[in-house]
Amino acid sequence: MTLATLQLDKVSVHLGGQLIVDAVSFDVPAGHIACLLGASGCGKTTLLRAIAGFEPVSSGRVVLGGTEVSSSTGMLAIEKRRIGMVFQDHSLFPHLSVAENIGFGLDSLSKTARETRIEELASLLEIDNFLDTYPHRMSGGQQQRVAIARAMAPRPDVLLLDEPFSSLDVELRETLAREIRHVLKSEGITAILVSHNQFEAFAMADEIGVIKNGRLLQWDTAFNLYHKPASLAVADFIGEGVLIEGHRTAEHEVETELGIIDTRQIQGFNLPDCEDISLLLRPDDVFHDDESPIKAQIIEKAFRGAVFLYTLELASGKRVLSLAPSHHNHEVGEAMGIRLDVEHLVAFPKLPVV
Repeated sequence: MTLATLQLDKVSVHLGGQLIVDAVSFDVPAGHIACLLGASGCGKTTLLRAIAGFEPVSSGRVVLGGTEVSSSTGMLAIEKRRIGMVFQDHSLFPHLSVAENIGFGLDSLSKTARETRIEELASLLEIDNFLDTYPHRMSGGQQQRVAIARAMAPRPDVLLLDEPFSSLDVELRETLAREIRHVLKSEGITAILVSHNQFEAFAMADEIGVIKNGRLLQWDTAFNLYHKPASLAVADFIGEGVLIEGHRTAEHEVETELGIIDTRQIQGFNLPDCEDISLLLRPDDVFHDDESPIKAQIIEKAFRGAVFLYTLELASGKRVLSLAPSHHNHEVGEAMGIRLDVEHLVAFPKLPVV
């Protein structure tokens, strides 16, 4: 099978006269898994549907394996795109068994080749014990495995997954995302996941595009989105963190409510060339320290096994997050000593988040 590269070049999509997707460009290398990540209504599913051929593009073009499949002047038929699609609601045929669902699109194969492909995918997705079972007798996670196997069966060049794990509980989502990543990689399938859950995206994707109001804010690895966000909007959306105000008091120093940060101690960091700065503090930047003169009141706490995630209110009323070992068990309402210990800093000129 020839592995395809998917390319979007300034793709815009209008629905009902309204601009839903605004000049989005990105490439997905052959065999890579990408994710379109954003809040509900941001345009990510519309963009996925445009790639599949369900929605026409207003401008720009979609290129699959070097062939233009959508532009403002024409569209290749959906069935000719060699694209598989997995939907949020599974869309399995209730009157067909698991084996019959997986083999639904394999009529062109011989009986032996069809059975071999069904057994191969069932084993890969760990549903080989359910081949004679009907979907209604399976759990949501098992049904989603069947839906993915069915979409993979004809060996599509690109697999599109539209919020495939959203009906599952949080722990199962991330586990299944990692397992499906392994399956797709073993098959060498290029895939795009649509999700509003960043941890699901982190578990599955090689590259992630953050979408807001129909625009692509940043296309990057999960690590860079977390540690090197290109804008306040991305910084505010990715990971857990809080923006606090800082004031530049010297070339390498920023004064904050939590003390002065000497940026010379932060490798590879350069302060924005302005006086008023927005700093993104992650929970692991704010350390619990009983000896610190800086105190914050515990507003909420969440037990996460080895650590507590504390939500703390500073004297100004500003709230920050802090991770502390779980043997430091403080109660809501207590004052807790904290200090900054910043090894990596994200900072922007002070501007409102857009």
